[in-house]
Amino acid sequence: MKPLALAPMLASVVRRDLTLALRRRSDALTTFFFFVIVVSLFPLGISPEPSILRVIAPGVVWVAALLASMLALLRLFAPDFDDGTLEQLALSPQPLVLLVSAKVLAHWLVTGLPLVLIAPLLGLQFQLPASALGNMTLSLLLGTPCLSLIGAIGAALTLGVRGAGALLALLVLPLYIPVLIFGAAAVSASTEGMPAGGHLSVLGALLLLAIVFGPVASAAAVRIALG
Repeated sequence: MKPLALAPMLASVVRRDLTLALRRRSDALTTFFFFVIVVSLFPLGISPEPSILRVIAPGVVWVAALLASMLALLRLFAPDFDDGTLEQLALSPQPLVLLVSAKVLAHWLVTGLPLVLIAPLLGLQFQLPASALGNMTLSLLLGTPCLSLIGAIGAALTLGVRGAGALLALLVLPLYIPVLIFGAAAVSASTEGMPAGGHLSVLGALLLLAIVFGPVASAAAVRIALG
């Protein structure tokens, strides 16, 4: 099938998921405010010392982003699985891998992109320098799509399973660790005046791997769930 013929279908899937997300604003706002509240509580609860805040900032921001991303994973495929939409997508002539990619993109636009946009403002609470704020934003811009793509695999594998939330966490948390390590390390390097390019390059490589293999694995898991 020609790429130009696929584009309208993929755009319609993204548009549909964004429209549904707007109708269920509470779901997206829960993820966003969870991130904001968790990041904001640490400067209040630990210490106002700038030296301490700069040390903890990378880990706090990235752990909060990771947990916030996980909050929305159960809603990635489950509603469409329950109402039969996912089965219709699987039966459509378009490749399921691309349709899954479109759903993951919509998921990231709703849950990941707002975190990227608000992160520099939250970083000011930790007395981070401008270079660290820039690298924090860039690391989240590279890392949060990885979280959505990896999380989609777990969300697809747990479709129709009891206790899906706990099982999903067990499946995806080990896979999130490399993204967490290099994302936080990029910000830490900036706060210490060291170059962060190497860490950001690894995050970029992880994103490329997730883009290539994530939708394929998710589509295969969806087909297994539909059985």
